[in-house]
Amino acid sequence: MIAVIILTYNEELHLARALESVASFASQIFVIDSYSTDRTVEIAEGQGAVVLQHPFQNQAKQFNWALQNAPVTADWIMRLDADEIIEPPLAREIMEKLGTFSTDIAGINLKRKHIFLDRFIRHGGRYPLIMTRIWRRGRGRVEDRWMDEHVLVEGGRTITLDNPFADHNLHDLGYFTEKHNRYATREAVDVLCDRYRLLPQTQAISSHSTSLQASVKRFIKERIYNRIPFPISSLGYFLFRYLLQLGFLDGREGLIYHFLQGYWYRFLVGAKVLEFDRSLRPLDDAEERRTKLAEITGLRL
Repeated sequence: MIAVIILTYNEELHLARALESVASFASQIFVIDSYSTDRTVEIAEGQGAVVLQHPFQNQAKQFNWALQNAPVTADWIMRLDADEIIEPPLAREIMEKLGTFSTDIAGINLKRKHIFLDRFIRHGGRYPLIMTRIWRRGRGRVEDRWMDEHVLVEGGRTITLDNPFADHNLHDLGYFTEKHNRYATREAVDVLCDRYRLLPQTQAISSHSTSLQASVKRFIKERIYNRIPFPISSLGYFLFRYLLQLGFLDGREGLIYHFLQGYWYRFLVGAKVLEFDRSLRPLDDAEERRTKLAEITGLRL
C-alpha cells in the first residue's frame, strides 16, 4: 500500500516513536542510515524496518538515492523525518482514503504542526505548514538543494489531507541552535549558488509540482526577501510573524521559537551570505567560486 522512507543519523531518541506511528498503514519501511554510532540501526531492525546504509551529503541527495536503491514495491511512498509523528487521526485518514483516489492524483500534501519546548506553535504563520509528503511511486523526487528542499511530483495533481502530523524534536535548545547554524550555512550556499550560477539549475517548484503554499513562499523568498539587505529583512520578517501573524499568542515558548527561528536564524543566513560572498566576489569564474565555497563551508559541492 505505502512505503515509508526515513533518513537517520544517531536518531535513537526519536526513531521508535516515528516507526510506531506508521505501523498501522505502512506496508514497507525503509531506514536510510548514515552509519549511526548509537542504537538507531538496532531500533529500526527491531521494529521490522529494512535498513540501508549510505554516506550522507545532504537531505535531497540522500533521499533521491533511497528512491533509486530501496526495493520499493508499494504503490505510494511517504517521506518522514525521524523526529516526526503520524498521529492517529491522520493514520486513519490515510488508511481510509488512499485507495479511493483517482489516478490523476499524483501527490498528497500533509499539514505539519511544530512542537517546540513541548508547546504546539499555532501562530506566526507556522500552522499549518503544507508540504507534499506522499506520492505515487515513480511520480516524485526531491529537488536538488542544500536546504528547504521539497518533493516534486509530476504527471498529476496534488491534494491535501485534513489531519496534521507533528514535528516534535526532543533535543534541547543547544541542539536546536547548533542545527540551525548548520542549516544557515547550507541556505547561504543555496543563495550564492543561485547568485553566481555555480550549480546546474533545477526545475522551479510550482503549485503543480508541490503545495501552493510552498511554491508561494519560495517565490517570495527568492524574488523579494533575498534582495532586501538582511538586517532589514530579518527584523521585518520577525516582526511580521510575531505581531501581524500573532506569534505572541504562543506564549514564552513562542517568543523563544519565533525569535530564534524567525529572526536569529534569518539574520545568521544573511550574515553568512555576506561572509562567504567576500571570498567569492574577487574570483573570476564559476569553477573557482564553487571550489572556494566548498573549501570555506566544508560541503561537497
